[in-house]
Amino acid sequence: MASSRAARDAAGPESRTPVVLVDATAIPADRGGVGRYLDELIATLDGPLVIACQGRDERFYRELAPTATVLPQHPGIASTARRFVWEQVSLPGIARRAGADVIFSPHYTVPLLTRRARVVTFHDATFFSDPGVHTTLKRLFFRGWIRVSSRLADAVVVPSEATASELARYIPRGIAGFDVAYHGVDRERFHQPSAAEIDEAATKLGLAGAPWIAFLGTVEPRKNVPALVVAYRRLVAGWETAWGPVPALAIAGGLGWETGLDAEVDLVEAPATVHVLGFIDLELMRGFLGGASVVSYPSLGEGFGLPVLEAMACGAPVLTTRRLALPEVGGDAVAYSEPDSPSITAALRTLMADADLRSRLAARGIERSKRFSWRESALKHQAVFARVANGKV
Repeated sequence: MASSRAARDAAGPESRTPVVLVDATAIPADRGGVGRYLDELIATLDGPLVIACQGRDERFYRELAPTATVLPQHPGIASTARRFVWEQVSLPGIARRAGADVIFSPHYTVPLLTRRARVVTFHDATFFSDPGVHTTLKRLFFRGWIRVSSRLADAVVVPSEATASELARYIPRGIAGFDVAYHGVDRERFHQPSAAEIDEAATKLGLAGAPWIAFLGTVEPRKNVPALVVAYRRLVAGWETAWGPVPALAIAGGLGWETGLDAEVDLVEAPATVHVLGFIDLELMRGFLGGASVVSYPSLGEGFGLPVLEAMACGAPVLTTRRLALPEVGGDAVAYSEPDSPSITAALRTLMADADLRSRLAARGIERSKRFSWRESALKHQAVFARVANGKV
């Protein structure tokens, strides 16, 4: 690796492709939005890559990026605290020995002591703008490290213009100091499902026999899922027979810290039904999303909103909010409501009463989703890596 770097150096700084060390060690085993972001990038990036990862992910990354150098790390760094110490103490040496020009840190923090160029991704500004949706420890840690990383990094990547604008309110880095790289959508996985795929998802997830309203995302305060459950109860209480069978509410995604969800679900009575599914297999997501009557994502604010994009690509009519980046993703191809329960109920009633409206939104969503590409996102990241490696920050 080091000798190939020397050969590229000899060709001149403008022509060489930088060696990028990707720190994938912060990615959890159950892939949420940040994990999928990094996995899609690694699969799509060109040029020499070195991937530092948890030992459990070694085989996965070797298959995902066959030309990359994969460096599994000691299993002890599965602990968050130990991983952070490893990042500060060991990662700079790994980058040096690998001949890396750039260290890419995709989750807010960067190593302090390194001569390599550093690129970091900030996914949203909610640690500042909406602190109540995070635990106190997490809020204090990431607020501090966002400020430190912003000061030290040669470039900061964000997933939307809204995130750049929001972050610029809280840290001394102007909007122009952020590189916006939208997320993409995996079209092999997320496209309109067949009837058989919808049936398979419904059967395996226990949803067969009735329509469903879907939610997909980590169940944490920011996602506002208890408000959705309250809205759903009210929707069913006023259900009209002309709308067809009463739908279930299906909530998919990892469970974050306490949200009050259980208390709201306990109040649900027949004919309403709520299924809390937890993580679902990626192979079932197309049928789960595309088979839903509506995908509701009532978030209080997103740096991007990947589930909204993926639902659109699957041909689902989507209901979300206008908070932060969500309108950048949904445009005029989704329905919007305020994040309070009465507003969500009213919007759901409108959608469930109008099959033609749902069809129009589904068609618009499919078309709009085509604007977002992991290839374009990777090219944007590569341009940032090349710029900082050549000293053009």
